[in-house]
Amino acid sequence: MSRSITLKQINTLAVPAIIAGISEPILSLTDLAIIRNMEFNATESLAAIGIVSTFMSMLIWVLGQARSSISSIISQYLGAGNVEAVKNLPAQAIFVITSLSLIIIAISFPLASQIFKLYNASGSILEFCVDYYQIRVFGFPFTLFTIAVFGTFRGLQNTYYPMLIAISGAVSNIILDFVLVYGIQDFIPALHIEGAAYASVIAQIIMAFLSAYYLLKKTNIPLLVSFPFNHEMKRFTLMILNLFIRTLALNAALYFGTSFATKYGESYIAAYTIAINLWFFGAFLIDGYASAGNILSGKLYGAKNYKTLIELSNKLIKYGIIVGLFIGLIGALFYYPLGRLFSNDEYVLKEFYNIFWIILAMQPLCALAFIFDGVFKGLGKMKYLRNVLLFSTLVIFIPVIYWTDAQNYKLTGIFIAFTLWMIARGLPLIIKFRKTFKSLAQNT
Repeated sequence: MSRSITLKQINTLAVPAIIAGISEPILSLTDLAIIRNMEFNATESLAAIGIVSTFMSMLIWVLGQARSSISSIISQYLGAGNVEAVKNLPAQAIFVITSLSLIIIAISFPLASQIFKLYNASGSILEFCVDYYQIRVFGFPFTLFTIAVFGTFRGLQNTYYPMLIAISGAVSNIILDFVLVYGIQDFIPALHIEGAAYASVIAQIIMAFLSAYYLLKKTNIPLLVSFPFNHEMKRFTLMILNLFIRTLALNAALYFGTSFATKYGESYIAAYTIAINLWFFGAFLIDGYASAGNILSGKLYGAKNYKTLIELSNKLIKYGIIVGLFIGLIGALFYYPLGRLFSNDEYVLKEFYNIFWIILAMQPLCALAFIFDGVFKGLGKMKYLRNVLLFSTLVIFIPVIYWTDAQNYKLTGIFIAFTLWMIARGLPLIIKFRKTFKSLAQNT
């Protein structure tokens, strides 16, 4: 790597990572847009997908942290010129997390109804939640497999093949959604919300098989598990545990947001579902630059190139703010068409339009928080990430959302809490990074 980081280098990694990253929210948004046009129970189905997606995101984010951990370790060894020493780590990591996913399926499948009652789901919404989840959960191991492979490619400074895999998965999901939700007359019956679940599972299986193909074909990283465990497995496990606690805190915020929105009624949870999925979409757009920060910071840290690391952070701050402002501007231009894309219900649209401006306004703040999340993951500083998110959730988000609920702010209150949460997540990371690495750069 050159001594200076250029925009071209960042975009070479960031742009494919953006395209790969938005595949997951595209899966959810496709489900929402297609479900919206069902002839019956569209609002209830929309609400159910929102609730299940929140729970599925929790599961994926908890074990999906393997991507960041694998990427961090491999990129640091790449920077130090010794990738061979961790060559067998990805297969061992995949074995561990997919085994855990099978245990989670065995536990959560029979308890689906009890799980979604915790989200205040009841009646037909609860029934749809159970139906949708008990199909979609079987894609969980394949998703984790794909995520781990993506982490391996990222560690090797490659986001191109994950992009190809993600595009294939997204296109497959869109086609299958149309076919399975609406059906084909005299050939395939309309499966409605269950069809959306089947489409997601099949798309996840396709992505897993493509991930295995590209990893074996384009790298010398094996997928056959070998023992004993790699010496970095201990550090990998500690990273996962810290990120696991961090992700529980993250999902606590999402749980409270979904739970309060559900409590307010069907129109509110449907509007919240549209809003939060558009927020996720924006987050994954920004995540491309977070991925570039993750990948490049790990390699620079492994090479002890602290001056270029500082330069990288300065450029990522600038590009992140620009991308955040751009997302906000595009959202403002298509403010009303975006709502009508996902719902025909005037009550749902009214609540959505009341709060969508908050999501757009917070995009630059989200950009900074997500980018420095990525940088700290690349550095392997998972403990600090854990502590920051615990603070922002327990001390900021939860007290604020209870206060706004008491003031009857409803969805506006939920997204005010999310905005303050993002500020509390991002600001400490920027301060800590600059304090640590400016002194290191001056001493080298």
